[in-house]
Amino acid sequence: MPRKIINSNTLKVIAIIAMFVDHTSIWLVAKGTTFDILLHTFGRLAAPIMGYLIAEGFFYTSNIKKYTMRLFLFAIISHFPFVMFLGITWWQGTSVIWGLLMGLLALILVKHKQLKVPYKFLGVFACCILAWTADWNYILVLWIVFFGIFRGSMKKQLISFGIIGFLLYIIPGLLEIGYTAVFRFGILLFIPLIVFYNGIRGKKSPFIKWGFYVFYPLHLLILYILKYIIFN
Repeated sequence: MPRKIINSNTLKVIAIIAMFVDHTSIWLVAKGTTFDILLHTFGRLAAPIMGYLIAEGFFYTSNIKKYTMRLFLFAIISHFPFVMFLGITWWQGTSVIWGLLMGLLALILVKHKQLKVPYKFLGVFACCILAWTADWNYILVLWIVFFGIFRGSMKKQLISFGIIGFLLYIIPGLLEIGYTAVFRFGILLFIPLIVFYNGIRGKKSPFIKWGFYVFYPLHLLILYILKYIIFN
């Protein structure tokens, strides 16, 4: 049995670093180069980790309404830094935080004891549609749902993660953009991290609690200023 040495705080730090590297490489590294592919491969860690932690948060939180509203608030705050940095119009896409929010809502519906199964399917489908323009879109929603459904069975969590990742992310990428999409295999780096995850939240602190939420829009805003204003 592997030694469980990684807690949720460690996962958050890894996700933040991967996200920062991924977004910074969009600006500083020539697209399609070997270095670019390597950096984006590492950057693929961010989304599955964040999705996993959202599913974990669903079970840990003492107030699901506040948890949901916090995600909604930062999805709104993060929207314009995201579209500004990527150079797209405000309606063309939105940040990963919105996808995390839709995933959380979908998991809430799936775990609702009074809701009938057909309505649960309909609710998850609606959340997938609403997440369509978000970074990682419905893929992230489905990951969160299955992480939650299979909580307590790492094997089932990882199998569902792999199936969703291969069918909806890796294979379509290879078919659409060719060999440069090899970086998408980077999502598989998530697997060893979860194998060593101990299920412990780690030390509680406001910095850890709010760090990711604040860092996400802030680093996008800083990168935008650096890319388009200072070094333009």
